[in-house]
Amino acid sequence: MSSYTIRPATAKDAKTITDIHARVSDEIYKALLPADAFKPQSQIEGLAYWRDAIEYGEPQVLVAIEGEVIIGFVGFDRSRDKGTKPTVGEIWSIVVEPSHWNAGAGLALWDAAREGLQDEGCTQVTIWLPLGNERALRFHELAGFKRELPSARTVDVNGFRLEEIRLKRSTD
Repeated sequence: MSSYTIRPATAKDAKTITDIHARVSDEIYKALLPADAFKPQSQIEGLAYWRDAIEYGEPQVLVAIEGEVIIGFVGFDRSRDKGTKPTVGEIWSIVVEPSHWNAGAGLALWDAAREGLQDEGCTQVTIWLPLGNERALRFHELAGFKRELPSARTVDVNGFRLEEIRLKRSTD
């Protein structure tokens, strides 16, 4: 049984979600990118993105709460990849405060997102992750995701090429 409460995000959660996303993303990308390619996430752009996501449900956003404090979130919806079937969902982002890593918050968020995707008729779910993000790769592989090797792609991050791979699993 998880000690975390999972609930849909509300408009008042957008600032906290933005702050968590920026802190964790900055930590991850600072380790993956050369110093001259790393640029901290813009709080203004991030806040606008998460406000819109919560308001319009694209992606759907759930938060993990411990006590009264939001400690993580997940954004999920149908896959954004071209040519995928409507039964394929995607974890757009799953982020947990480092102080709650390895404590079940990520798993609670994943379980809630999986249920949401099942309710939407999704039978498969994917996520794109940077190849150098070993913690996230390990988490998702322990959650039953498998790497789709032919899916590897290169994305541009501030002029630096970063390799990503798609992972996939059933929603069962």
